[in-house]
Amino acid sequence: MTSRTGSVGSSWRVPAALLVLSAIPVVAGSLRLLEIAGGAQLLPANPRIDAVPAPVVVHIVAAAVFAILGVFQFSARLRRRRPSWHRRSGRVLVGAGLAVAGSGLWMTLFYTGAPGGQLLWAVRLLVGSAMAAFIVLGFTAIRRRDLAAHRAWMIRAYAIALAAGTQAFTEGIGDAVVGAGELRGDLAKGAGWVINLAVAEYAIRRPARRRRPAGARS
Repeated sequence: MTSRTGSVGSSWRVPAALLVLSAIPVVAGSLRLLEIAGGAQLLPANPRIDAVPAPVVVHIVAAAVFAILGVFQFSARLRRRRPSWHRRSGRVLVGAGLAVAGSGLWMTLFYTGAPGGQLLWAVRLLVGSAMAAFIVLGFTAIRRRDLAAHRAWMIRAYAIALAAGTQAFTEGIGDAVVGAGELRGDLAKGAGWVINLAVAEYAIRRPARRRRPAGARS
């Protein structure tokens, strides 16, 4: 028999995994904010950030809001029980997500000497533009009550935003397997976005599981 406890645990499995993954960029961003505020330097020095810190601050704060608040949008149980909260937090997510994409594009275009080569520069422009477009498409979809399209576009946008967490693994594995290098680093970072978007497409396209009757036995 499917227990109530098992159902609750299942509904929170994906949000819990996403919360762990989002903790990687959130912690790194928090350390960078402490440095900008005059705290101890815990991350590699970045003269570009010291010269023009505002876009980085916007990017870090908006990304933290988008990543953490976005986690709870994946809980079907929470969406069913608190639909008004889902709508209100969704509006916050639209603003935060556009701030993430916009500040990321600004840094790509106007910060000189950023780590990585031309490939990574082009990929950053592509994914930043795609994230902004996905959020706008998701917003317009919900305005016309197209829930399936809204869900799909917002999942894709969230996948792009959370790639910083995945990149911690792809870069580490890439360095261990093939060594360091500009092109290898660009490919390792790009792999983070590719993996996340592939998982997002799987989640979007997989058939919905039918619920069993309350008294059904497994």
